[in-house]
Amino acid sequence: MKKIIVTLDGYSSCGKSTLAKQLAHELNYVFIDSGAMYRAITLYCLRNHIDWNDDVAVQEALQKINLDFDYNAATGSSDMLLNDENVEALIRDMLVSEHVSEVAANQYVRQFGVAQQQKMGEKKGIVMDGRDIGTTVFPNAELKIFVTADPAVRVERRFKELYAKNPNITMAEVQTNLEMRDYIDSNREFSPLRKAEDAIILDNSNLTREEQLKTALQWVHNKIKE
Repeated sequence: MKKIIVTLDGYSSCGKSTLAKQLAHELNYVFIDSGAMYRAITLYCLRNHIDWNDDVAVQEALQKINLDFDYNAATGSSDMLLNDENVEALIRDMLVSEHVSEVAANQYVRQFGVAQQQKMGEKKGIVMDGRDIGTTVFPNAELKIFVTADPAVRVERRFKELYAKNPNITMAEVQTNLEMRDYIDSNREFSPLRKAEDAIILDNSNLTREEQLKTALQWVHNKIKE
């Protein structure tokens, strides 16, 4: 059976990564979390006090960054490695979330991330989620899905996720963070978030995880048969 590239783009907290992981598992494909890559770069910048608005400093920092994924048998997914350090938990911190869109908007960071992502997809048989996967990274992907959900639903999902780790987080903080990230992602100069012309919209506001997986799998199988 031939293998294809499946891309999932959309706003924060739309459930892209969850669906991408499920698809990869069902299809026995490789799941690549592009967002984790940009989060790892953001973590490096925060740790090393890199000004992400200083292009020279950013370019120098990128030369010292090595990103990789390590399969985690316990979770059944891949963890993000930053210079051989497992930072999967650290990159989900609110501080990283507050700055990742700004860092990812830097043209050199985008170029660095896109180049690595394209190399990972050379053999196909991958599922990758992010903001510009179907438009910039893999414009010729066989199946492009644009995931969306009602803003209130997204805020509630993100709040539940963060509250489990930090009971002091508030719904207002989460909403402000998502609104800020949406604006930056959609208005950045390089590779802004937008729906590819040939992408299929998947609104999962009122869908269960099982229902959205069933829908996406059908789209995949239809594409493979073409």
